Amino acid sequence: MGMAQNTTIPVKVGVVLDLDTWVGKMGLSCISMALSDWYASHGHYKTRVITKIRDSQRDVVGAAAAALDLLQNEEVEAIIGPGSSMQANFMIGLGSKARVPIISFSATSPSLSSLQSQYFVRATLNDSAQVPAIKAIVQAFGWREVVLICVDNEYGNGVIPSLTSALQEVDTHVTYRSAIHLSATDDQIVKELYKLMTMSTRVFIVHMFTPLGSRLFTKANEVGMMEEGYVWILTDGMTDFLSTLDPSAIDSMQGVLGVKPHVPRTKELDSVKIRWKKKFQEEYPINEISELNIFGLRAYDAASALAIAVEKLSVGNFSFQKTNISRDSISLESIRVSPIGPNILHSLLSTQFRGLTGHFQIVDGQLHSSAFQIVNVNGEGEKGVGFWTQENGIVRRPNSTSKVNLRAITWPGESTSVPKGWVLPTNGKKLKIGVPVKEGFSEFVKVMRDPITNTTKVTGYCIAIFDAVMATLPYAVPYEYVPFETPDGNAAGNYDELISQVYFQVSHTL
Repeated sequence: MGMAQNTTIPVKVGVVLDLDTWVGKMGLSCISMALSDWYASHGHYKTRVITKIRDSQRDVVGAAAAALDLLQNEEVEAIIGPGSSMQANFMIGLGSKARVPIISFSATSPSLSSLQSQYFVRATLNDSAQVPAIKAIVQAFGWREVVLICVDNEYGNGVIPSLTSALQEVDTHVTYRSAIHLSATDDQIVKELYKLMTMSTRVFIVHMFTPLGSRLFTKANEVGMMEEGYVWILTDGMTDFLSTLDPSAIDSMQGVLGVKPHVPRTKELDSVKIRWKKKFQEEYPINEISELNIFGLRAYDAASALAIAVEKLSVGNFSFQKTNISRDSISLESIRVSPIGPNILHSLLSTQFRGLTGHFQIVDGQLHSSAFQIVNVNGEGEKGVGFWTQENGIVRRPNSTSKVNLRAITWPGESTSVPKGWVLPTNGKKLKIGVPVKEGFSEFVKVMRDPITNTTKVTGYCIAIFDAVMATLPYAVPYEYVPFETPDGNAAGNYDELISQVYFQVSHTL
């Protein structure tokens, strides 16, 4: 096929997003800007990605219908989207049937990987990628029990297995999982928080997006769960959006820790942010949020990667032959199979470049994992306290190999002391420690009873040692000393008799 000079080949690509949401608006704006920037600086390219946009209307069926329309009627060769993990399942199936890559920059649920579709390209990080960073934080502070608080949907449920398994590797137990529905009322949230307050665990890992998360922390602050002794850790679902929250929401989150993907600062990134903010405010003048976050950056990089992948194909790979499928047909059996979709997929999977978020490379169908930043909510926003990298664990700087402590953290209640992560439960039973009552060697163990108050005081070197050991545990263990003596009032005899007496006395006091 001959091609005239200065003629470019249009390659139609669908875009399916929730266009009335912040992520949808930001994503669409970044995709448009990325393609404009790329072709402005690569005018010699012989191909041009042409977007065909559809609104998924925050609905699973809407997303599937939009994708089917694009595949059947627009005959697109790839689709960028959808915006959410819940919408992705059926769309991924359509992509496989049509042999068209489905490229999502914001569907992060680990459960999508189990679909094992080679045509699903996750141009973002799997939620499980942040699990090692969270595990490292919990391990660094020695917390042995945590509670997971997640939104009750596929996004919330997806990270549970990997997070639970990772915490078990460092001897940390998930004592309870709290699932809060998106439509939960404030009263229902408060009821769940009061339930959590009755438990002994004080370390909470929150996995949800900001609309529900902001309400959760507002209510947690009102009921007294943002005071000294509490620990709150955010996954990147909320941490990425901290800069967009109202001041009142930030006020209720003081002392919270969070993890988010580390994005190296570059001149190109700063330039894009400035230009994008101006562009976005012109497009949406009444929109209150105008801070470009990780999902917008991923959308920009995904569109750039697709433009590169398409250009890498030779001219002979493109076919302009029309199909004979009726535009009124919506039958899955008659869905068009793309003649160049497999080639675009192969080219995309081998594409590597320096994007806005760092090195862009698809490994095993998803974006290669990078470093995570650890932040602490303090004052009017967040401050960085360290990083986690796969090679070096927790470090002060992302390229450092020196394993030092995190920067100073302000915990809930403006405390600078690391919370133990455990308190005495309101109805918890105490561990009973048998103490023999005997004459002599009182410097080791001495039992004194006050005849007026009928209380017993146990002192001595052995008691001091035991108290000191219990105080070093990373969690609280309630215990009390139970004095005992032999039935005839004499001191316990040999070791076997001592064990027998302890068992007899303690078992009768439980």
